[in-house]
Amino acid sequence: MEAFLPRAAMLLHRLDTEPTWDAILAAEPGPIRWLDDDELDRIAGVIADFVDARSPYTLGHSRAVATLAREAARRLQLPEADATIVFRAGLLHDLGRAGVPVATWDKASLLSPAERQRVMKHPALTELILARSDTLGPIGALAGMHHERLDGSGYRGHTGAFLPLAARILATADAYETKLERRPYREAMEATEAAEWLRAEADAGRLDADTVGAVLGAAGVEVERSAEPWPVGLTSREVEVLQLAVQGLSNRDIASTLVVSPKTVGRHLERIYEKAGVSTRVGATLFALQHGLLDRSMLSQSA
Repeated sequence: MEAFLPRAAMLLHRLDTEPTWDAILAAEPGPIRWLDDDELDRIAGVIADFVDARSPYTLGHSRAVATLAREAARRLQLPEADATIVFRAGLLHDLGRAGVPVATWDKASLLSPAERQRVMKHPALTELILARSDTLGPIGALAGMHHERLDGSGYRGHTGAFLPLAARILATADAYETKLERRPYREAMEATEAAEWLRAEADAGRLDADTVGAVLGAAGVEVERSAEPWPVGLTSREVEVLQLAVQGLSNRDIASTLVVSPKTVGRHLERIYEKAGVSTRVGATLFALQHGLLDRSMLSQSA
């Protein structure tokens, strides 16, 4: 470091003055061959596969996001040209993951603050990489917003006023597909569970409700919505779990009844307790009684 600092200006000034992308194109042996749309999609897909293959947890992720986002865009009647940009942004949205060590992505324990900051910068890195090309720049600008939320709680802090519909679609498609995939710190969600989570994010003002509906429709998942919202933001499935839990059923018995895994039941109960502000099944039972979630037949079975 001591040897570098006195020479820093001399060594680094060319990074600011020389257009690297133009220099690369100028150095390429002629004639330059330009890609047509099909070739661009094919190469973007290869890049997506390469980035996803760095971790066993993300194999096929980018293609799935791209396909889902394009179909959702069509359902929302975006022009086909815009749907194509959404598709390509879906293929390339995680390009910036290459700038984060694989060990960080595959870490099962809590990330350190430095690791968390690095992870949160990967969408901006995607945008920076693609900005070098006039063709890929607009795709990169969209891809760089795939972790944004309407309330400003996303990685880069953009709020809904700065998020076009295409960005909202991409963020929703990425969020849904991510929940369907296993991670080192959690199991994959089932489609219906992921759909309920997505709806809850829309109810909380983080994801766009229209894009959530379009993405779930594109995925072929229907989520039954009650005429009146359940108390404290509970989903329909969480109410089902609560009603079975207060009858004394074990997690395994609840899982068998609802045809889900015991781990899924455990996650539901954690969220139920958090939303209801309780820590035991006794407290959950009192909560259910106070909010009219139990009928006489349930009470007799739990007695």
